[in-house]
Amino acid sequence: MFKKAIIAGASGLTGSELLDILLNSAAYNEVLVLVRKELSVNHPKLSQLVVNFDDPESFSEAITGHALFCCLGTTRKKTPDLTVYRKIDHDYPLQLAQLCKQNGVEQYHLVSALGADAGASNFYRKIKGETERDITDAGLTALCIYQPAFLMGKRTEHRPVERFLEPIMKVIDVLLIGSLKKYRSIAARTVAQAMYNQSLKNINGVHTYPSDIIKELA
Repeated sequence: MFKKAIIAGASGLTGSELLDILLNSAAYNEVLVLVRKELSVNHPKLSQLVVNFDDPESFSEAITGHALFCCLGTTRKKTPDLTVYRKIDHDYPLQLAQLCKQNGVEQYHLVSALGADAGASNFYRKIKGETERDITDAGLTALCIYQPAFLMGKRTEHRPVERFLEPIMKVIDVLLIGSLKKYRSIAARTVAQAMYNQSLKNINGVHTYPSDIIKELA
């Protein structure tokens, strides 16, 4: 059966790992990436669509297929304007979910974060929680929400804080046992693999996976 996957955020840490997995998978025949500028990746199965996320109607017809993987996200350093930050972390993922609902896309996979809580006072946790809540309310056939802890992997952009924390997390991880295991760092490749694996299953409804469960799914 022909299967098409869509990725939003394919240039990021998790999105780039997912793109590699999908392109090398026999399960998917086409992989469409929604990008602001084209990636330097070539593959027979890959299609790239340069989009303006502020104008979802301009690319709405392209949102078709089996699964959409939303790996969009930013940082306060990269996006200090909180209005723009909210657009990237909340508005764009929600608009994509609404297009999936409108066009009959079977599955929506969202990368969120551990601790996401719409009622939190922390801006980051609050935005992630509101995004999860609002996408859940969109009424998708199948919604999988992934809540990774600190992400490990090779980042293309300069992220000195993350680079500083990676060796520290490797030490702390061994101390996080029992109910604290979900706070252990997790490789972006592991998150991507779990997303891919879940997309091959016949699932319905809303499923939320904290970091420790993501590792089991991968």
